[in-house]
Amino acid sequence: MVQLIVGNKGKGKTTQLLEKVNREIKEIAGNIVYLDKNTKHMYELNNKVRLIDVSQYMIESSSEFMGFVCGIISQDHDLQQMYFDNFLKIACLEGQDMVPVINKLEKLSETYEVDFILSISMDESQIPADLKDKIIVSL
Repeated sequence: MVQLIVGNKGKGKTTQLLEKVNREIKEIAGNIVYLDKNTKHMYELNNKVRLIDVSQYMIESSSEFMGFVCGIISQDHDLQQMYFDNFLKIACLEGQDMVPVINKLEKLSETYEVDFILSISMDESQIPADLKDKIIVSL
């Protein structure tokens, strides 16, 4: 399943994402990975959550990002959830159509039973119609 937390920059999406991941780590049996553009929120995350600073891996396109995500999934058979903060930035999708990448994430989710929770810096009105049903929080 792919879930979206949407809202313009500065509306509190990261706070929502951090609260959700810290709540979920207490409930689920598997592992959680949190991808971000830096390590700024390292101390706000439960220490059982694996934080990955995507900027350290020279990812330059959405295809490379998807390969990176697949690599993480392939190395952790207990992976249950992945959180993507600043999704458009870390996935190299700023100013591009995000629908194909989110559709691929949905297929990965179904195949490997990993849930993806994404924070997207866009107003709900800017989100493509076929993704609106994935929105769990709109700020």
